[in-house]
Amino acid sequence: MGDSVSTRPAIPGAIAANEAALFPVAETAEGRIRGLTSGGIAVFRGIPYGAPTSGRNRFRPPQPVEPWAGVRDALTPGNISPQIPADRRRAYADLIFNDFQPGGMGEDCLVLNLWTPTLDRGARLPVLVRFHGGGFYGGSANSPGMDGEMLARFGDCVVVTVNHRLSALGYLYLGEDGEFADSGAAGMLDLVAALDWVRRNVEAFGGDPGRVLAFGQSGGGAKVSLLFAMPSAAGLFHRAGIMSGARLTATTPESGERSAAQLLNALGLTRNDTLRLQELPWSTIVAAQAEVEAGERSRGEAPRSFSPVLGRAIPRHPFAPDAPESARDVPLIVSSTLDERTYRETRFEMTWDDLHQVVAKIPGGDPAQIIAIYRDDDPDASPFIINARIVTDRGFRRGARVLSSRKAAQSAAGGAPAWAYLWAAKSPAFGGRYGATHAVDTSYAMHDVRMALSGPQADNLRLSDELASAWVSLAATGDPNNAKTPEWPAYDLQSRMTMVFGHPSAPVSDPRRTFVDLWERIDG
Repeated sequence: MGDSVSTRPAIPGAIAANEAALFPVAETAEGRIRGLTSGGIAVFRGIPYGAPTSGRNRFRPPQPVEPWAGVRDALTPGNISPQIPADRRRAYADLIFNDFQPGGMGEDCLVLNLWTPTLDRGARLPVLVRFHGGGFYGGSANSPGMDGEMLARFGDCVVVTVNHRLSALGYLYLGEDGEFADSGAAGMLDLVAALDWVRRNVEAFGGDPGRVLAFGQSGGGAKVSLLFAMPSAAGLFHRAGIMSGARLTATTPESGERSAAQLLNALGLTRNDTLRLQELPWSTIVAAQAEVEAGERSRGEAPRSFSPVLGRAIPRHPFAPDAPESARDVPLIVSSTLDERTYRETRFEMTWDDLHQVVAKIPGGDPAQIIAIYRDDDPDASPFIINARIVTDRGFRRGARVLSSRKAAQSAAGGAPAWAYLWAAKSPAFGGRYGATHAVDTSYAMHDVRMALSGPQADNLRLSDELASAWVSLAATGDPNNAKTPEWPAYDLQSRMTMVFGHPSAPVSDPRRTFVDLWERIDG
């Protein structure tokens, strides 16, 4: 037979060029993928960096992706990790679109999303890898607040967001021996695999594999904290950021065993039934988690969530008793927001008498004196806001300060520097009632002020320029200082200089020292 003739009509050159521009194709180590262009930014969604985690892969370290032939579409989000769904019964959850996690739910969830201004392999752009919040139990890289288009355009950088295993599927501790020895850290090993994907592939998307920033907020910051303690992550990220998620310790094996026993008991299984656990539908495991948590709440206990466990993959606590030597050369930004705790509180109409009753339950403190110190600092603050600041200063802020201090001590001994910031600009949502709440700074970090906690006011656009520029500069140079952000001294144990982002933004020496001293006297 003669040569076959294609029946496809000839495509004019201009249309072919438009198609290539609108739907760019990139070459990864596993195969070619097709994305789409949005306002000059090439977007690739749902790129697999690991094999499905179901069946025999459940509770095991991530397995390699099977290479594919042809061109694979990367146009829509991939699966998010199985999790107890969020709901909209709290106004704060609505503000962060906690219920909106597109992409479907399933165990083929080792996928990432990527935004880049160029596919030129020689561009060598800085790379910002953001891990999502939601503790170790919820959330995804697919939510609106994780969109990287605006940051990629503003910063001329590559932005990556990552889905990975959560809760029991990511952190069920099944002992330290045998094939499931890493089960208590499987979700963290997923993040290491994602960073290794970046190392192997980001050059094809215009990125520099030697300038990778790993950062995240809340649970995302906790994940970055733990990466510092993981030998397998060493060298895969070169700068880091922990936003409102300072994590000093990992879960102990003893605590991991207790959590596992509760779940296994709910399922009618024992530690000898691990293989049966791999056969159950993931929905059954998630339902069992929900039952355990409901029982804990009914007994007035805090729900025991699954989180990374010390062991072979995480051989030491991330920042206890000190900063790990394995990441001594990684520069770091650590942050908190002024009113973190408002995200968990609902007593918006709290009175001064109500606040006094709450503070009176703190052992060793004088309620009137404590409240007076906070009111002297901010006479316009409501009882609701002061209550949140008290909880924040004793929790989020203390963790951030300790972690910053331990990194600064390492810096003084020749390690990479640390910087600290306090976000003090309050959210305009609901008339400002949440103050500078948890996650208020995330949209500014992504240079995307359309989210409900921020908004496109002039001062917010300025704050967005300042914070996003700092993150891009850290990724590019290892130092957050740049032309758009006020001069930002490194954090040390003497001055404790901290950038306070607000109206205006400025560096301040130890901005919450009064309250640090107060709670050190009371709590020890």
